[in-house]
Amino acid sequence: MTTGTDLGQIIDAFVSAFNDPEPDLDRVMSFFAEDARYLPGHGPELRGLAAIRAEFAPQFAGRYGAMTFDVYDQVIDESRGRATIRWACRLDLTGERGRRAIAPLRWFARIRYGGRVQWHGLDVFHFDTAGRITGKFTYATFRLPLWERGR
Repeated sequence: MTTGTDLGQIIDAFVSAFNDPEPDLDRVMSFFAEDARYLPGHGPELRGLAAIRAEFAPQFAGRYGAMTFDVYDQVIDESRGRATIRWACRLDLTGERGRRAIAPLRWFARIRYGGRVQWHGLDVFHFDTAGRITGKFTYATFRLPLWERGR
């Protein structure tokens, strides 16, 4: 399957949309196909834009503080429309955006980890021929995240 698009560039733009100082949920959702599937890593698989948007909404409302993803590995299979990224998810529960986080999370992270935590995981993506995400499957070091002090 050749998409006629550069999946590496799509992945970079997708991650960039999550990492903007003022994250834009509409921009992130624009990468997904209408009938996309999402396995969030902590629960059942979700289907369709409305369900995926609802899952992402708390993150974009700042309920976990400032969340960024640092991608440190990427594997692209253009011919099959597949990509995998390995990342560190970093939460900053200090500053203005940290004040919007869920209070118990904010207090715990500040007391135990100085307000910055991270965990690691990977996402497996499936794409349609237009380069839209039809599947995003997250695997991470969490049931509760295996947190460590962030940098």
